[in-house]
Amino acid sequence: MSTEGTASPPAVQDGVLVLDHPLRLHFGGELPRVELAWRLAGTGGPVVAALGGISAGRYVATGTPHGWWSDIVGPGLALDTRRCCILGIDFLGGSGRTTGPGSGQTGFPSISAYDQAQLLHQLARHLGLSPLEAIVGASYGGMVALAFAERWPDAVQNLVVIGAADHAHPMSTAWRSVQRAIVRYALERHDGPGGLKLARALAMTTYRSAREFAERFSGEPQAIDGHFRFPVEDYLYARGDAYAASYLPEAFVCLSESIDLHRVDATRIRVPTTLVAIIEDQVVPLTDMRALRDRLAGPTRLIEISSLYGHDAFLKESAALRRVFAELPGLGAQDP
Repeated sequence: MSTEGTASPPAVQDGVLVLDHPLRLHFGGELPRVELAWRLAGTGGPVVAALGGISAGRYVATGTPHGWWSDIVGPGLALDTRRCCILGIDFLGGSGRTTGPGSGQTGFPSISAYDQAQLLHQLARHLGLSPLEAIVGASYGGMVALAFAERWPDAVQNLVVIGAADHAHPMSTAWRSVQRAIVRYALERHDGPGGLKLARALAMTTYRSAREFAERFSGEPQAIDGHFRFPVEDYLYARGDAYAASYLPEAFVCLSESIDLHRVDATRIRVPTTLVAIIEDQVVPLTDMRALRDRLAGPTRLIEISSLYGHDAFLKESAALRRVFAELPGLGAQDP
């Protein structure tokens, strides 16, 4: 174990699991060599796998480099690393240390949430962590959690699925299809980062709520260099620039497609599940979350929250998530 970060960070252990066999993929074909990067953070207790959106990775908690859930996971936070250990992974096909498309690489195979779940299952067994106390999955990570529970119900005690359903909504697929087309167009012209910047800017308009944009960006446009620039543009392109500086365009295309290929059979999922739906979520509509609740075979509850942040509420709503996590049987009561 080693420690990193600022005051009282969780203890961390890092590793890379190298499969000793080719990985057969859900949509056909196989990867001859797969490496899976992981991090375990915490000071003991039950193990919870925390999985986020396609750009999330193994760095989850506060006090660790680039912790994607640093407002939610850490000592004294909603998911308290003094009470449990958090297992994070870099997704297959993503932009992290786990096997994925390299810069300029074409022909990387299509990846399913089932493939991600298979790797997580193998990792948990390799580390002696099976069964996991819980998988907490948000956005794409929620899809992986559902796929895991369908295939390996005895390997996890509980699910928390935030802003993810058993299939992608066609309107969300429409938005993402345009984003992928932008990136592919740019890649053909050897400007993948430029395309990714625009795709991410477009994506941000779907992640957040209309109410937030109205409150933040209702100012008057400014005339600059012969055209008008609207207040929201600075925000969107800043988010696009930051994303393009840290993520591979090829990985974005791979995992964006994986979202839209997502289909699981909810009637086969019997693991106790807590669903968290955001009323303002444009990407995963509330109706889809309610329909998933009705199809799941095991004990299920649906918590509906309202958030200015829309789909991105899982990154921001620490108080609401604290209450959700406190009711997980294996984690016990937490401080209010």
